[in-house]
Amino acid sequence: MKLTKKTHACVRLEKDGRTLVIDPGTFSEEDASVGADAILITHEHPDHFNEERLRAGLDANPAAEIWTLKAVADKISAAFPGRVHTVGHGDTFTAAGFDVQVHGELHAVIHPDIPRITNVGYLVDAGRVFHPGDALTVPDHPVETLMLPVMAPWSKISEVIEYVREVKPRRAYDIHDALLTDLARPIYDSQIGALGGSEHLRLTPGASAQV
Repeated sequence: MKLTKKTHACVRLEKDGRTLVIDPGTFSEEDASVGADAILITHEHPDHFNEERLRAGLDANPAAEIWTLKAVADKISAAFPGRVHTVGHGDTFTAAGFDVQVHGELHAVIHPDIPRITNVGYLVDAGRVFHPGDALTVPDHPVETLMLPVMAPWSKISEVIEYVREVKPRRAYDIHDALLTDLARPIYDSQIGALGGSEHLRLTPGASAQV
């Protein structure tokens, strides 16, 4: 499987000539979902969900479809009739030839005064890749490649390190990193790499790796 990092929380997965895109949001490239056969959205925050990014992908491929939770599906089903599927924790489905399991229900706590919204993570191809969205969800299945939300208003580095330790992936690639400055990256790299217990890796936007 080919993994391509896009800006912030968006990733592209490719195998057997088909493409799955997760979370093409406002911070990701305008063409982040172009070429996708299927698109997964973890939650409604704009850095993960942007209707213009979705429309670019669905216009480019009339057969492309979207899988997402109810809060997002309610916003876009009318715009993309027959192409939006609602999923939740415990669901399994096949999208563009990828087997997907849904894990998690709630966004991480940003502040006690801010109501929590729904959030789901996607476990792809029996644990080959797990994208948690904006939560530190631990799936009840081994994970080979964890897409690691490395920096967010709702997290601190000790929580990120403990998350890697709890999931125990073979490798962890940074996502959710658009707000992380170049000055801070070496600090995150060294601490997560030294303390997380898994191989810690980072791809620049547009770069790819085999997983």
